[in-house]
Amino acid sequence: MIGLIIVAVIVVVLLVLYNNLVRLRMAVRTAWSQIDVQLKRRYDLIPNLVETVKGYAAHERQTLEGVIQARQAAVSAKGVAAQAQADNVVTGALRQLFALAESYPDLKANQNFLQLQQELAGTENMLSAARRDYNGSVERYNTAIGVFPAVLFAGVMGFTPQEFFVVDNPEERAAPKVKF
Repeated sequence: MIGLIIVAVIVVVLLVLYNNLVRLRMAVRTAWSQIDVQLKRRYDLIPNLVETVKGYAAHERQTLEGVIQARQAAVSAKGVAAQAQADNVVTGALRQLFALAESYPDLKANQNFLQLQQELAGTENMLSAARRDYNGSVERYNTAIGVFPAVLFAGVMGFTPQEFFVVDNPEERAAPKVKF
């Protein structure tokens, strides 16, 4: 009888542990989807921004093509590490684009350009918050699978550590500067 009670307690503990890990894994996936939503919004804004700049700075083709290429590479990136690296390239390309805009006073005064800059700045803020949420979810999940008693069962139950969204270059950690 005592053996049966011990087995029942172990089964209940494992079920509770499993359910907790599933909830944490889903929180990581949900947080990643929020990053994905903000990145899509960012990538959707970039062609409009480039088209607006083209009218004023047609001879700056190399910078504009660099932004488009960075966007295309980022859209096709798969996985957390690849997405983070592609995001770094997009951020650098946008910095060049905004630096280019500084050379064209008429462009800086264009309402469409100003609106796109504001939308992009808002998106950068939301993207930053989504990255923080994602990394917080990853930290909670990775901690949960790494502590006792979960560490004994997590790997067997298919729970593996997740990658953090990391920006390697300190200059790229800041959102692109939007100047008016």
